[in-house]
Amino acid sequence: MTEARKGIIGAGNWIVDEIRQLDRWPGEGNLANILKEEAPAGGGGAHNMVLNIAAMAQGAIPLYAVGCVGDDKYGHFLLNNTTKAGVSVEGMRVVPELPTSYTTVMAADGRRTFFHNHGANDALCVKDFDNVDYNAKIFYLGYLLLLAGLDAPDAEYGTCGARVLCDMRKKGLLTVLDLVSTAPQLFHDAVVAAMPGVDVLVINEIEAGNAFGAKIRRDDDTLDMDALKAVAPKFFQAGLHKLLVIHYPEGAYALDASGVETQISSYKAPKVVGSAGAGDAFCAGVVYALHEELPVEDALKLGAANAIFNLASPNCTDGAVSITEVRKFMEANK
Repeated sequence: MTEARKGIIGAGNWIVDEIRQLDRWPGEGNLANILKEEAPAGGGGAHNMVLNIAAMAQGAIPLYAVGCVGDDKYGHFLLNNTTKAGVSVEGMRVVPELPTSYTTVMAADGRRTFFHNHGANDALCVKDFDNVDYNAKIFYLGYLLLLAGLDAPDAEYGTCGARVLCDMRKKGLLTVLDLVSTAPQLFHDAVVAAMPGVDVLVINEIEAGNAFGAKIRRDDDTLDMDALKAVAPKFFQAGLHKLLVIHYPEGAYALDASGVETQISSYKAPKVVGSAGAGDAFCAGVVYALHEELPVEDALKLGAANAIFNLASPNCTDGAVSITEVRKFMEANK
């Protein structure tokens, strides 16, 4: 008898965030003073998702990392922290000729500007997935459009990332995809190429609109729910198999392949320190629920609650807590 699948593979971006607080944002050629530097912290879709679930599951779910880092201090930092969290790094590849991907975040006047070095993330390619299985249950990939090797064209599947997703489905894994926000046309093309290999798509409302040229937020920044619901079926028409999840500051919406809709409102955050990684924390809650085969409404609520803990931390994963803590919060905020 074949052993039942268990576990989650987190593949894609592994990034180190450098956060610096400035006294002001300088004009070109001018000087600003760095007032504070946060300790370097891990980031990127795959990193954030698996470390959030590592905290939630407390060893109860096998976790596997797939990605590329450089042979440098940041690469060692990511590998060490991921291993300490109980995540297997067997699927990580060290690329000596490239630096570990990093983002320098400059913050001033309540705004943040990002300077990103793609580094080793661009080296991730189809061959890195040849032996990826581990008898896991779920395969997560994030973020397409920030992985040059997987965003590259593929004659049969459209993109190399789409090929990887289809291959993972053929292996019997439930595939979950997240993408990074970018120019609408690039986003549309990436979505259309990827959907035939995706079981569950988790994106925000702006990305949902960009995928099919729809305006989801009005000029006054209020959410146009009718526009969101109108665009949702188009993902299934493009090939999405099972579930679409769209999250937004006001809550979350899901549509399954049979047309059943689920909608929740956000929890009120008692404390907001930073929002970096909040979308990934939401996604981690959804992926945890998918692994445990919980109802869609529970998945949305777990995602929304997990994101609240993320908001209390300045970086992407230090706010992560156990599923017990997440459920306590949900119970206290019914």
